[in-house]
Amino acid sequence: MSIRAESYPGEVERVVQHVVAAISGAEESRDPFAHLRLADVFPADVYSAMVESMPGNDVYRPMSGRARESRAPDGRPTRVKLDLFPEFVRHLPQRSRGVWDVVGRALRGPQVRDAFRERLSTGLIRRFGEAYRAVGLYPIPILTRDVAGYRIGIHPDTRRKAITVQLYLPGDRSIEHVGTVFHRRGADGRYERACQMPFAPNTGYAFAVGSDTYHSVDTVGEEVHTRDSILLTYFSDHTWIEVARNRGKRLGNLVRNELRALAR
Repeated sequence: MSIRAESYPGEVERVVQHVVAAISGAEESRDPFAHLRLADVFPADVYSAMVESMPGNDVYRPMSGRARESRAPDGRPTRVKLDLFPEFVRHLPQRSRGVWDVVGRALRGPQVRDAFRERLSTGLIRRFGEAYRAVGLYPIPILTRDVAGYRIGIHPDTRRKAITVQLYLPGDRSIEHVGTVFHRRGADGRYERACQMPFAPNTGYAFAVGSDTYHSVDTVGEEVHTRDSILLTYFSDHTWIEVARNRGKRLGNLVRNELRALAR
């Protein structure tokens, strides 16, 4: 699937409408916390193009946050990322640039944001109150790649995040066992595995970040070549400090990425 620049608006809108429909029709669960289980997230032809156009390792950069603690024995990071903003996607080869530009633009769209906001209203009201619709949400979609040795311990996500979404991008169903694990915490402080999301093609999950949204990823085994997914995070973008931090982070990442591209 190739996408010409003149067809971008129509393709972006087509993907937006499909993603919004997937959000609207997603199964909702309250165990162990409120979350959506997404299926058929992208149009079939777009998903196939995404899998076929996975970027080479040279365009990714190490992940920050908790993921930077996970390293292979030789010291290499086990999770890397590519921000799906135009200023990062433009460094991709011509054959894959169009697909990822369309996907990034679609996922940052206000219709997708509003669909998640409404479906996850229960968790957002718990945190922000009845005025949750007025809380600004800043979307950052990143393409992530995990390799053998990657793991992340049980955590609820930083409070800077309002909504966490992960969209799985495997080529087949052979690594369903490496999906994210959701946990509940007992009165004694111990964690119990409640359920695990199957790492299946064109699926994913979403939840409003709260104090009890505990999740983790088991250590990825050697049988996994790559564990590719999109992390779509909506950061709280309400106060002037949050607004400045979100945009400043994007600018800082851009500068570092341009310097890295020049050095290649």
